[in-house]
Amino acid sequence: MKKSTEELTNELREAGGLEGFIVKNHEQFRRYTLSEYLQHLLEEKHLSKAEIIAKSGLDQIYAYHIFAGRKKNPSRNKVIALALSMELTPEETQYLLYYAGAEGLYVRSSRDSVLWYALNNRLGVAAAQNLLQKTDEDLLF
Repeated sequence: MKKSTEELTNELREAGGLEGFIVKNHEQFRRYTLSEYLQHLLEEKHLSKAEIIAKSGLDQIYAYHIFAGRKKNPSRNKVIALALSMELTPEETQYLLYYAGAEGLYVRSSRDSVLWYALNNRLGVAAAQNLLQKTDEDLLF
């Protein structure tokens, strides 16, 4: 049975030892590369890679390299643009940022709050850019 992150966190806090926790929960750990997680999301949400790339506003070749795993650590802004174009939830975006090796969204940051809002309301890249501009925050690109 799949455990929530909160359940795993509580178990880890209460664990008598790290090794026992890891052995007990080894099937709960996610081990994706960025490209594997993107592929998982495409399949889970029945999305087209070409459509997502077109909606993202990213350079087409560069975006295909991200999906293919040739760009291991794309910039945080490019990953967020993909998340917006895929209409990911803020939580799914946090995972995507993690697998990209980028800093997660932090709602105490005004810019990240705008991005969280855009993700939560499935606003897309153009609308997120407009919100960033209206709030005098740095644009994605």
